[in-house]
Amino acid sequence: MINITFPDNSVKQFEAGVTPLQIAESISPRLAQDVLAASVNGQEWDLTRPIDADAALKLFKWDDPEGKHAFWHSSAHLLAEALQELFPGVKFGIGPAIENGFYYDIDPNGNTITDADFERIEKKMLELAQRKEEIVRRDITKADALKMFGDRGENYKCELISELEDGTITTYTQGAFTDLCRGPHLPTTAPIKAAKIMSLAGAYWRGDEKRNQLVRVYGITFPKKKLLDEYVALLEEAKKRDHRKLGKEMELFAFSQNVGAGLPLWLPKGAALRDRLEQFLRKIQKRYGYQQVITPHIGNKNLYVTSGHYAKYGKDSFQPIHTPQEGEEYLLKPMNCPHHCEIFRALPRSYRDLPLRLAEFGTVYRYEQSGELHGLTRVRGFTQDDAHIYCAPEQIKDEFIKVMDIIFYIFKALKFDNFEAQISLRDPAHKEKYIGSDENWHLAEQAIIEACAEKGLNARTELGEAAFYGPKLDFMVKDAIGRRWQLGTIQVDYNLPERFELEYTGADNAKHRPVMIHRAPFGSMERFVAVLLEHTAGRFPLWLAPEQAVILPISEKFNEYALKVKAELEARDLRVEVDMRSEKIGRKIRDNELKRIPYMLIVGEKEQENNEISVRKQGEGDKGSMKIATFADELVKEIDNSINQ
Repeated sequence: MINITFPDNSVKQFEAGVTPLQIAESISPRLAQDVLAASVNGQEWDLTRPIDADAALKLFKWDDPEGKHAFWHSSAHLLAEALQELFPGVKFGIGPAIENGFYYDIDPNGNTITDADFERIEKKMLELAQRKEEIVRRDITKADALKMFGDRGENYKCELISELEDGTITTYTQGAFTDLCRGPHLPTTAPIKAAKIMSLAGAYWRGDEKRNQLVRVYGITFPKKKLLDEYVALLEEAKKRDHRKLGKEMELFAFSQNVGAGLPLWLPKGAALRDRLEQFLRKIQKRYGYQQVITPHIGNKNLYVTSGHYAKYGKDSFQPIHTPQEGEEYLLKPMNCPHHCEIFRALPRSYRDLPLRLAEFGTVYRYEQSGELHGLTRVRGFTQDDAHIYCAPEQIKDEFIKVMDIIFYIFKALKFDNFEAQISLRDPAHKEKYIGSDENWHLAEQAIIEACAEKGLNARTELGEAAFYGPKLDFMVKDAIGRRWQLGTIQVDYNLPERFELEYTGADNAKHRPVMIHRAPFGSMERFVAVLLEHTAGRFPLWLAPEQAVILPISEKFNEYALKVKAELEARDLRVEVDMRSEKIGRKIRDNELKRIPYMLIVGEKEQENNEISVRKQGEGDKGSMKIATFADELVKEIDNSINQ
């Protein structure tokens, strides 16, 4: 008999060799019907794979990320099986689950696959799923794997196998399709009830532009047709909220091939929006004792070799800049942290200087693959709202709480009300993967756990998810249509202070090494603006809107009065434009609705005579006429309420 420990710490005995599915059946038939995946001692596990020793077990359903991952991983194999039947001779690369669905990279090998094939691929996938094919896991030797896939001409799979260690290779088979895979997978294809092929894209094999270009087929599946219908409706709403579309309509940013792919140009309204976000955070940081610094956009290559960033980001960075000095190389900086470490080292530091909080809106550069660039969310040059806190180990908890307060304040001001948090700790069974002493790790992890408890934050804890240099806390926000975005991270770092040999003099007059906390509530200005655009559908909080009101004269006769209104409102620090185009008032209203300007102020003969304006509010329509001063008072009050609520 073996002991199985459940998430609530209850323990039950089962015969050795029991499977997670059998355990689910022993609990309830409904659970066995709904369960999709499992983990055993933190390791992903097939539901039909035996458990031979005492273990901690978790069971996952559709609502769990792990359940969706297994569902979509199995669906990627189902897609490959369908493609194998419909397009004989295709060769397969990799086919992982992703955040929403899955993809498979294939070499068409003479076949042509287009959007016109989507419907028959979907039909074939469901036909195969309805056969309720068993998905069977097998351990296989490296030699047998190379022979199996080599005989089938699967050169991409053979390349992957050649890099694996013998004794670690597994395959999964369903029907006539066998794939190289670690798993886990569903027991059968039966739960897959709805399928949709989303798109095709080009993808270089292993991300190398010098290798073959494959066809990446994206898809998504669900256990119910209703869920697919809801997802399609969500996609339609997401299209309306696409930040690239809204950014163009609202004249916020642009891209130019002459400047370069992935390098955004901030137009005047977008630059003003971004500046307001920066000023908003600067004011908060000032209250919390941050000091603003500025560092160059480039640095000597040796700086990033010392920090380890060259080893990590070298391939994804712009190539070194060679100077007239022989052997001298510079890089566009991929991270701000090394520069801040050098600022710490620039002066002698005492325990009285700690915590030292250095903040910078620092622009960094990474050479993302062209196929991965996407509007403002994936760019090659972006500005991080970066800060690094240098502190003593016993100060970590207090600093964590202060950073959490900043993040909570930002989320509230921008109406990100629905969010989750994850505490990522090291794996106690594999301490060799991490740097730093047990004592420091204990202090840091306890500080994060206690900080979350003090703030009443119900954060889930994940073992083994810490960075190698320290534990961290991540915030995942759900936007207005339910999509998850990671916004805000706090990381503890023992690595860089060690690499840069940072020191401060303690109260004991001895030298000590500080601990470094990384934090970026926005993440990057580019990505944050994109997420905010899609979350609000371009209807920013009044304090942040690029234009808070636009004045629409009914005809050219009232342009002068419109300018008078503008001057009076601007005297109250309100952001106002005048639309003096020779267009009918209906056209002006429609055009300015697209710009998501909160208020439209219509002026004509009656308004001019009475020194008034006729007010329309975005999404609410006519609000009636009022005196200019009255409107200004109400707007100022609304702005104060929206940022200080």
